[in-house]
Amino acid sequence: MSRLQPVTERAKRTGSKLLIPYLVAGDPDKSHTVNIMHSLVEKGADVIELGIPFSDPSSDGPVIQRAVERSLENGTSLNDIFEIAVEFRKIDCSTPIVLMGYLNPLEIMGYDLFVKKALEASIDGVLIVDMPPLESKELHEKLQKVGIDTIFLVAPTTKPSRAKEIISKTTGYLYYVSLKGITGAALTDHASATEKLSELRELTNLPIVIGFGIKDGESAKKMAQISDGVVIGSALIEGISSLSTKVITQGLIEKSTELVKSIRYSIDSI
Repeated sequence: MSRLQPVTERAKRTGSKLLIPYLVAGDPDKSHTVNIMHSLVEKGADVIELGIPFSDPSSDGPVIQRAVERSLENGTSLNDIFEIAVEFRKIDCSTPIVLMGYLNPLEIMGYDLFVKKALEASIDGVLIVDMPPLESKELHEKLQKVGIDTIFLVAPTTKPSRAKEIISKTTGYLYYVSLKGITGAALTDHASATEKLSELRELTNLPIVIGFGIKDGESAKKMAQISDGVVIGSALIEGISSLSTKVITQGLIEKSTELVKSIRYSIDSI
């Protein structure tokens, strides 16, 4: 069992909402990613989605694309990301880490080695954006065998029959993409998200979190009211990007993650 289950069960039991920040590993550099992760937890993060940099992040907007470029320029590899997780675990043994990215780096490493290293680095979940669930059997089974959750996305255009197939392969939590577009786009159609979440509730008891388009406390609160939690990505990375042009201090790191604290306050007020 991964760390996700006790965290999501505690949130359900207490009526709190999950706060899941996403950051790109190696941005602004590899040496400070761990400190940023600890700062996110201090600000109220329940789970951390750690992005795997890839040269063609097709579902991501310009903010995350630039973060990926900075990370790749720093030479960040998949092995570096596992080392980051190991370093984080020296202090924090309880906050779940979900690796989020694209399939190509995993294919290059090979599933067996990837799963082995993920287990050794105490990774709790894997979310591969461009892996169709029906083609995920091999990786899904290998991850399940060692207790690592497999998380999938559901989009506004996903039909109920397709959603059932996706849910059958999903553990940990289900990630609902709140809009038809790339990360960083504005979220405006709350009614559609509400309707879709109601449909998904009929299909699964898994926690459902909403990502894409959540920029501030107000948008986070609206989405948290209809879901089990929210994912904050581009807006957070925009703040982190300011570190790339400065001599990085702990004070600047704390300032760059302040958005997470404000969103924690907003969703806790529900």
